[in-house]
Amino acid sequence: MSTNQNNITSTTPSAMAGQGRVVILGAGESGVGAAKLAQQKGFDVFVSDFGIISNQYKSALEKLNIPFESEKHTEELILNATQVIKSPGIPATAPIVKKLVAQGTPVISEIEFAGRYTDAKMICITGSNGKSTTSLLTYHILKNAGLNVGLAGNIGYSFAAQVAAESYDYYVLEISSFMLDDMFDFKADIAVLLNITPDHLDRYDYKLENYAASKMRIIQNQTADDVFIYCADDEESLRALANISPLAKTFPFSITKNIDTGAYLEENTIHILTEPNKELTMSISDLALQGKHNIYNSMASGIVAKVLELRNDTIRESMGNFKNIEHRLEHVAKISGIDFINDSKATNVNSTWYALESMTSDVVLIMGGVDKGNDYNMLKDLVKSKVKAIVCLGKDNKRIHDAFEDDVEVIVNTFSAEEAAQIAFHLAKRGDAVLLSPACASFDLFKNYEDRGNQFKAAVREL
Repeated sequence: MSTNQNNITSTTPSAMAGQGRVVILGAGESGVGAAKLAQQKGFDVFVSDFGIISNQYKSALEKLNIPFESEKHTEELILNATQVIKSPGIPATAPIVKKLVAQGTPVISEIEFAGRYTDAKMICITGSNGKSTTSLLTYHILKNAGLNVGLAGNIGYSFAAQVAAESYDYYVLEISSFMLDDMFDFKADIAVLLNITPDHLDRYDYKLENYAASKMRIIQNQTADDVFIYCADDEESLRALANISPLAKTFPFSITKNIDTGAYLEENTIHILTEPNKELTMSISDLALQGKHNIYNSMASGIVAKVLELRNDTIRESMGNFKNIEHRLEHVAKISGIDFINDSKATNVNSTWYALESMTSDVVLIMGGVDKGNDYNMLKDLVKSKVKAIVCLGKDNKRIHDAFEDDVEVIVNTFSAEEAAQIAFHLAKRGDAVLLSPACASFDLFKNYEDRGNQFKAAVREL
C-alpha cells in the first residue's frame, strides 16, 4: 500500500490564507486535474483514493508535492475539509460521502470546481447515448472553424487541469449524469440533451424519473441569453420537459417532423435553421457518421455550430470528414469475409439497440458484463430479425439467457475476449458481422470499456 501523507505542498502559507482545505476523493484523471487547479489557486490540498492509484497519477501528484493516500479514506484527513471534490464514479451512498454531507461539507464535481476559474463559453453535452460522438464532432467542427476550443469532461483530459494550464475561449464538455449530480452553480452557455434512456439505474434507486431529473440538471442556472438543444423525438426527454419551462432559447431536432427553428430531416436532407434566412442543408449521404442515431448526433452538433455563427461550408466540411471515436461501432478487421466490429462503448441496452439497428447483415452478437438493471425487451425484435447467435462475455449471463433463449438458437458463455472472438468467428459465416456491443458495464472481467475493446481487437487480430 502506497501512502504519501506527510508531503507538504509547494504553496506558501500566505497564498493559502483564507482559501481553506480542499480534499479530493478519487485520484484518476478528474481528481488529479482538480488537485492541480486547487493547488494553483492556493488551497491546502489532499487527495484520497479508496482504490489503488495508478503509477501515472501517483507520479503526477508526487511531482506537484501534493499529499495523497491510496487504498483507504482516513477520516481525520478528510472530514476537516472546507470543500470536497468527488470523482463521478464514487456514489453518494459511499460512507465517507454520507459523513461529509451529514456535517454540511460541500461535495462538488471537478466540473463545478473548475468552472469557477474560467470565463470560457461552456458547450455541455449530455444524454444516455451518443454524447462522446457528439462532443467529439462538435469539437472537430469548432476547431476546424479556427475557434480556440478545449475538449473535456467525461472525455479526454481533465477540465480542471486544462483550466489550470490553458486559456481557451470555448470548452466542449461531455457531461455524465454522475457529474451533473454534483454540479450546483455551474452554468452551460449551450446545453445539449441528446436522449434519456434507462442507464445507471442502480445509482438512481432503479427509477427512470430520478435518472431523468439528473439529466435535466444540464439546464439549471441557464438564462434567456443561453441555448438549450434537445431531441424532439425522444419520449423521455419530452416527458422530463413537460413540467419544466427552460429560460434559454430552445432548438429542438427531429427526423420525424419539420421544425421551425432547430433541425429536421426531409427525405434525405438535413435542414438546420437557428435564424430566419440562414439555413444549412446537407445530404445525409455526405455525413461522415452514418446510421439513424448519428443523424441525431450530427443535427445536435450542427445546431451548436450555427448558434455560434460558423460558416455553412466549414460545418459541412467538418461533418463530412469527421473520424468516429475508438470503441464506438469501430471496424476492426474483415477475416474470411466476416466483419468484426468493436462497439465496447455500448454499456447500456439502448446503445446496443442503435448498433443492431445500423447492421445490414446477419450478426453474431457478443454481449454481457455487469448488468445495471437492464431491460432487454427493447432488443428482442432486432435480435429476432438480425442476430443468429449470442456469445456472452461476462461472469453472470443468466439474465441474457432468460431474455433471448426463445429468440436465437445459440447462446454461448465465454469468460475472456479471446474466447469470445474465437467462438464468434466459428459461429459466423462469410457475409456476417461479429459485433461486440455488450449492453453492460465491463468491470467484472475488464478494467473499463476501453480495456474490453482493446482486448477484443487484439483477439480478432490473432484469428
